[in-house]
Amino acid sequence: MVERAAELQAFIDHLRVERRLAERTLAMYGEALAWLQAGALAAGVELRAAQPHHVRAWVAALRGRGLGPRSIAIALAAWRGLYRWWGRQGLVAANPVEGIRPPKAPKPLPKALSVEQAVALAEHHTEHTAPALALRDQAITELLYGCGLRVAELTGLDLLAGTAARGWVDLADATVHVLGKGGKRRSLPVGRAALAALQAWLAQRGTLAGSSEPALFVSRLGTRLCANQLRNRLKAQAQQAGLPTHVHPHMLRHSYASHLLQSSGDLRAVQELLGHASITTTQVYTKLDHQHLAKVYDASHPRARRKQGAGD
Repeated sequence: MVERAAELQAFIDHLRVERRLAERTLAMYGEALAWLQAGALAAGVELRAAQPHHVRAWVAALRGRGLGPRSIAIALAAWRGLYRWWGRQGLVAANPVEGIRPPKAPKPLPKALSVEQAVALAEHHTEHTAPALALRDQAITELLYGCGLRVAELTGLDLLAGTAARGWVDLADATVHVLGKGGKRRSLPVGRAALAALQAWLAQRGTLAGSSEPALFVSRLGTRLCANQLRNRLKAQAQQAGLPTHVHPHMLRHSYASHLLQSSGDLRAVQELLGHASITTTQVYTKLDHQHLAKVYDASHPRARRKQGAGD
């Protein structure tokens, strides 16, 4: 005979009183246990006699009903907890849920700006109380989008090259040298627009930074710009430029990679420029590129969409 609902409720009461789980969590666990009981009833199996193959079948049934990976993970957590609780009471010999993992959730694609949005942001002149800071913000945006730098790589740039420098810009050679993840150095070409923005900023940098400050980009106090300050300034700049999305520094890195791949198709080159250790990491941008192409097709090809009201 399948265990009565009262026995499952006893487990919920245990979680409420002894584990002090939140009411929302208890509600989700209660729903998951109802699914478990329904699956056992349909299979004619006593819950305490369930085996791993039964649990896999019940997980498959949940997937068939359209439940996502997160919901299934919560269900498995509830089921696993129930059998552990019974195990401590000596009511089951083994936990049939141990070792059973939920399906993997698909990784969301990185968000990137369109070419038009990225250019509009880079060319936007920010409103700032200090003209030098407006020039700094523009140079930062040009480097983020023009070189695909990570936040730490950009904030780590120094004014001059040296043994202690994490990174620097060589204006004469139009190259930026950065220290990336894993302590790996790489050199990247700097475009004409970024060079011009950097030169304009450097002409004003001395009004904020003292002679002993090594950082290329400084705050209004003259000290090295930190990551949070950079994020806040970029967000404000994007809002002023009228962009319809929340823009963060890594979005410009994604935009850099996506736009490079769209125009060149050279995945290996993009991998090197981004400093990815594995080509697999870079391949996500091929999906982003395909997504972009699909939107272009949908918007422009006469056979892409059926007209509303068209008959079968």
